[in-house]
Amino acid sequence: MNYGPTVDLCVIAPIPRRHILSHKRTQPGHPNLFGAYGVIVLQLSRNGRRHAIFISGKAYMDIARKNVGRRKLIRWIVTGVLTLGAVTGISFGVRRLKPAAPGVDMSTLWPDTVRRGPMVREVNGLGTLVPEDTMLITAMTDARIERILIRPGTPVRADSVVMIMTSPELDTLLLSAQYTLKASQADYDNLKVTLQKGLLDMQSKAAEVGADYQNAKLQADRDAKLAKDGLVSDIDAKISATKAEQLFEQSQIEKKRLEINSQADQAQLAAAKVKVDQLQGEYDLKKSQVDELKVRAGFDGMLEALPAPLTQVEEGQKVTAGSPLGKVAQPSHLKAELKIPETQARDITIGLPAVIDTRLAGGGSNGLIDGHVSRIDNSVINGTITVDVALKGALPLGARPDLSVDGTIQLEKLNDVLYVGRPAYGQENSTVQLFKLEPDGRYANKVKVTFGRSSVNTIEVKDGLRVGDRVILSDMSNYDNTDRIKLN
Repeated sequence: MNYGPTVDLCVIAPIPRRHILSHKRTQPGHPNLFGAYGVIVLQLSRNGRRHAIFISGKAYMDIARKNVGRRKLIRWIVTGVLTLGAVTGISFGVRRLKPAAPGVDMSTLWPDTVRRGPMVREVNGLGTLVPEDTMLITAMTDARIERILIRPGTPVRADSVVMIMTSPELDTLLLSAQYTLKASQADYDNLKVTLQKGLLDMQSKAAEVGADYQNAKLQADRDAKLAKDGLVSDIDAKISATKAEQLFEQSQIEKKRLEINSQADQAQLAAAKVKVDQLQGEYDLKKSQVDELKVRAGFDGMLEALPAPLTQVEEGQKVTAGSPLGKVAQPSHLKAELKIPETQARDITIGLPAVIDTRLAGGGSNGLIDGHVSRIDNSVINGTITVDVALKGALPLGARPDLSVDGTIQLEKLNDVLYVGRPAYGQENSTVQLFKLEPDGRYANKVKVTFGRSSVNTIEVKDGLRVGDRVILSDMSNYDNTDRIKLN
């Protein structure tokens, strides 16, 4: 190899034995460490590169090693087995390790302590104050609203005119009913006079027949005496007696005819009177409908707006018969109408005590009103049952109809039970899993808890917890797959 112009430098130095041994070579007859010598020739090129050439001063020979490949194979096999065993052991250990407990901020949780003692079972529901006495003002006939005189929120009396409506059709019908009634009344009066005239004629004829009968009777009596004295023949006396008998029969017939005719006249008059009364009723109805065009409150109270979904009426609007126009209530007599979930209402009975929170604390009142259950609606609407609570005592200042309230009904009082605060998803007579805090409060473990009877804020514990245990009542659904959490 040509390195260009160079400068040779020869150095003679001993070669350490470790270098010799590292090259797997053995000196014959030279066991000492520095028993071998060599010559190192350094060549320096002009470009600054240095090249060393080792020239050994003695001769060496290679020693053949036996079973080198076999030992390497064994060494590689042992190394592989040990490595595989180590990897398998580490993997198995890692799989057996439990995952780290997730951390939860304790300030965001709601813990509670299990206690033993009396527990009051209650149910709670939202509702409103409603008047006990209300009346819905409705239109009596089809009409148009001309003027609204009183607006909602104004006290009214029974005869207060709330609004005025008009109906030309109803005015026409009233006028027609009025003239029809007058015509019927005139016909009735005419029939009555006619019947009276006929009655007088029959009475005159009956009187005439009666007089003829009396004269014939007198004549027959006279002829009978003369015939007895021989002054009149017996035949003349018999003729006079027969004539008197005929007139008597005719007189009786006229009396019966007069009696029957009087009854017939009364029947005709009664029929005519019924027709008059019918037309009078129709006229009165039309007249009352016209009067109802002046809409009155109906009783003393407060005029209120129509409840939803009904809409308020306006001037100029046409309404049909039965349409709601307004609502009148007595604001001094109120009751609470609560909406109780149907799952909690099965134990409610009439007469149970209740407390209504009107949220109107102040002025010497705490805003709470005592009462009792007065009515339970049987129908279920949107998963709730309506329960009416009759109120006792004076109402706080500001209490008015449609005021939102919160009511609590006391079901029963349990004297000695194990209970805890009601969790977010804890239902009555159910089994749930809660996180129970460890004594040091750093971790919480999931435990199975069986609940019994429940109240608004508390629930009975049947199994799974003891007095003094602390549990988390918050919604922990995000940790359903975790049995242990760390509390930060």
